[in-house]
Amino acid sequence: MADRLTQLQDFVDDLLSQMYASLHYIYNKHPFGEIPGQPSQAPQASQSEPTANGVAPAANGDAAASQQTLAAGQANAEEAPTPVPEPADKFNAAMHEMAQELVLKEQQIEIVIKSLPGIGVNEADQEKRMRELEVELRQMEEERAKKEIEKQAMVDLLGDMISKVKRVP
Repeated sequence: MADRLTQLQDFVDDLLSQMYASLHYIYNKHPFGEIPGQPSQAPQASQSEPTANGVAPAANGDAAASQQTLAAGQANAEEAPTPVPEPADKFNAAMHEMAQELVLKEQQIEIVIKSLPGIGVNEADQEKRMRELEVELRQMEEERAKKEIEKQAMVDLLGDMISKVKRVP
């Protein structure tokens, strides 16, 4: 398992990805608001069938405006078509689910942050603990060096004993 800092970075990366995906969904799938007395600006899933000249009649019946729109669309063919919005109930359900996922990821981040060492300990206490650990490390290193010398002495002693043993016929 990864250390806590790597976990934290992974969770933050996931959170940012989820936020981006949520914003992308909201931008592309939001239902259009209706203004009383104004024609709807919402793109339709399937507009009227094109006429014989390949131009679909406009929503308000203005064929000239529709032809201008078609010409502008052909001039900028690389532009993606406007996405069709989701129905309001489906959009709201998806928004609720995305919000729950974002909150869950944020809570996971909080748990990892709270488990980090040093959280809730002031700088002076951390420095004191580091000095204590440094002293303990030096003692362990001295003990390890002594054990290494003792091990080498035992290997030498064993080598001497083996060389003194005679073979019995």
